[in-house]
Amino acid sequence: MAASAKRRRGWRKRLGALARFTGALVIVGGLYSVFSPSLYAQEAEDNAIDSEVVKGQELYDTSCISCHGDDGEGIEGRGPSLIGVGSAAVEFQVNTGRMPMAAQGAQAPDNYPQFTEEEAAWIGAYIEYLGGGASVPDDLAALVEHADVGEGGDLYRVNCSSCHGYAGGGGALSSGAEAPALEGVSDEEIYQAMLTGPQNMPVFADNELTPEQKADIIAYVQYVVNDDKDPGGVFTLGRYGPSTEGLAIFLVGMTALLLTTLWIAGKS
Repeated sequence: MAASAKRRRGWRKRLGALARFTGALVIVGGLYSVFSPSLYAQEAEDNAIDSEVVKGQELYDTSCISCHGDDGEGIEGRGPSLIGVGSAAVEFQVNTGRMPMAAQGAQAPDNYPQFTEEEAAWIGAYIEYLGGGASVPDDLAALVEHADVGEGGDLYRVNCSSCHGYAGGGGALSSGAEAPALEGVSDEEIYQAMLTGPQNMPVFADNELTPEQKADIIAYVQYVVNDDKDPGGVFTLGRYGPSTEGLAIFLVGMTALLLTTLWIAGKS
């Protein structure tokens, strides 16, 4: 009887150990099922980013490396280093057709883009992978939608009008360069230009103009220039502002007065 009881106790111990082991497996499996989707999602996101970087490197090696060198370090006399410029600068230059540049000059003019916006984003991802840099915020559309157009007008007149004109018509600069007209430009292009300072344009980093202030300027430019609501009215005269319009009115008015005076004198 004692041996039989001992065997029963042994089986109970084994069954208890098996039950505890099974329970542990169930708990571990449950925890894994809870956390594994986020892990897989993160892994998929990382793979997508890596894929963009690889595609961007392929495009860079076939279209950009001859001027900007291996790994974006630049080539003297051909192209500057791209380390640290970020995706915003790359996407601005590529999407506006300024790059690839056809020939060296005082300024890269805007042209028909040779890459799609998706391809430009791939190149930008590769350049940002090499050395980081500035990028456009994901909520730019929301920032512009809730922007203050009046505040944007004040900021534009202080920071932008001296080069781009009172109403966004553009203007000539020194050494053969020019500030382009702002007609037809997108929100992203304006933000990228302010953030990275292409050509002769100064850089307006976030410590100089906050993202919200940049959005205010964008809203003002779109309202005045692209929605055709500038103070010049129907006859904008190139959107160069009140000086040009005042000169035109003066010349037309004085000519009309002289002709009227001569006509009256002739009749008398």
